[in-house]
Amino acid sequence: MDKLKPKLFSVMKTYTKEQLIKDIIAGIIVAIIALPLSIALALASGVTPEKGIYTAIMAGFVISFLGGSRVQIAGPTAAFATIVAGIVAQNGMEGLILATLMAGIFLILMGVLRLGNLIKFIPYTITTGFTSGIAVTIFVGQIKDFLGLNVVTEEPLIETMEKLKAVIDFIGTTNWQAVVVGAVCMVILIGWPYLPGFFKKIPPSLIAVLAGIGMVKGLNMEVNTIGDLYEISNELPKFSLPAFSIDTVQAVLPDAFTIAILAAIESLLSCVVADSMVNSRHRSNMELIAQGAGNITSALFGGIPATGAIARTAANVKNGGRTPIAGMVHAVTLLLILVVLMPYAALIPMPTIAAILFMVAYNMSEWRKFVKLCKTAPKSDIIVLVTTFVLTVLFDLVVAIEVGILLAAILFMKRMSDVTEVEGWKYIDDEDDVDSVSLREVPKNTMVYEVSGPLFFGAADKILKITLNEKMNCLLLRMRSVSALDATAMHNFEQLYADCQKKQIHLIFSHVNEQPMSVMQKSGFVDMVGSENFCPHIDDALKRAQDLQ
Repeated sequence: MDKLKPKLFSVMKTYTKEQLIKDIIAGIIVAIIALPLSIALALASGVTPEKGIYTAIMAGFVISFLGGSRVQIAGPTAAFATIVAGIVAQNGMEGLILATLMAGIFLILMGVLRLGNLIKFIPYTITTGFTSGIAVTIFVGQIKDFLGLNVVTEEPLIETMEKLKAVIDFIGTTNWQAVVVGAVCMVILIGWPYLPGFFKKIPPSLIAVLAGIGMVKGLNMEVNTIGDLYEISNELPKFSLPAFSIDTVQAVLPDAFTIAILAAIESLLSCVVADSMVNSRHRSNMELIAQGAGNITSALFGGIPATGAIARTAANVKNGGRTPIAGMVHAVTLLLILVVLMPYAALIPMPTIAAILFMVAYNMSEWRKFVKLCKTAPKSDIIVLVTTFVLTVLFDLVVAIEVGILLAAILFMKRMSDVTEVEGWKYIDDEDDVDSVSLREVPKNTMVYEVSGPLFFGAADKILKITLNEKMNCLLLRMRSVSALDATAMHNFEQLYADCQKKQIHLIFSHVNEQPMSVMQKSGFVDMVGSENFCPHIDDALKRAQDLQ
């Protein structure tokens, strides 16, 4: 069973000085990568820049300290941006803090109740659909800053379609200097990883930030910077409890659920990716507890929702990080950067932030996987994929996940009901030109039906389609291919037995598997029909029918 023990406590038993040095270096490098991303994701979430840093510091440290993975790096991620922006617009920071706290509690409960493995029941099509949808919403949300548009609206723009409409309406206000800055930063972000040697190790987002600042300040370009739009603070995170009411709790409860589910999915997916990179196995339930504790801590210290970040986790592994110490160093390094360098974040141009988020959106879109699924997956899976994607873009992630899971469940049940069959045996006359060596002789008083597939409420009606011939006094049901039976199917068997009683027909079962037999025994059906009418093999059942002639 999955241990509820942080990985840190396990790996420290064999920890070495050499690994400490590698972890410190990896932690510092990941912090440098996380700095511009944390600021950009905070802005995309509709909060001030330092709150992204607070999240990476507080949640990053707690999740690494308590986590079930050796190398997981946590912090703000793009998946939460649209959710957070919507909560802030509707319920303010107090609502966001409360939703994050509740999500943290849900995550801890999921871990304590050992629900980590249940995440696998969320279909791949749903995770791919909403991930691609989030990528589109992030991309659309940053067009305004990339083009330097002067968008003026009475209400804050929340929905993706509202933002797209605003871009179209105000396209005439394009600031070409902003476009130049954004374009140069995009070229750096795309091309920098292809440079040889030492240059490749420097995070391209950091180079883009420095280039953007240099262009705007050095050339006196009229381009909005973070400092023009937001107040920058380098104060340390402060503990504060949110004021809450029953109305606020009810208002943010669906968002809290969404944050918890999304944090669980993303963090455990990141753990799986990390396991393959370091040849290790994470503790899923401990990871959920750590994610819950991290989100609670982040909320209490002014942060936003956090989860495991796949890109930063991969960067940690590639730079030598092999224990949670690297994640803790990453958080401490960001704390030092916050105090010393945060005021300089005011100089970062908004088109540079937009360019960074364009790359984030592209990398998380997984468009190749999306296209491949559309070409190769069964039609039912494509319906779930496209529906989840469209609902994420047009509405929000809450609606997309709810409808996606419901639709996937319905289509799965439809698929299972299609493979469930109740078919009567074909009877061969002596005159028929067939090889009868392998055929069984059926008593003339007996009807035989072969039942196959799971018998659940979606397929249980097929039991009642069995035709009873009053000229015969035995109905034999062969159930060797029935793996599962639910209450609806059990009720229909009872109704079938009642019909048989009315027509004085004996009901006989052959090869009832363990789960269906358990259900039949608990319901009293075995006693009702008679245990002598439950036979282990078809030949025994045919002999029983022969005796009842």
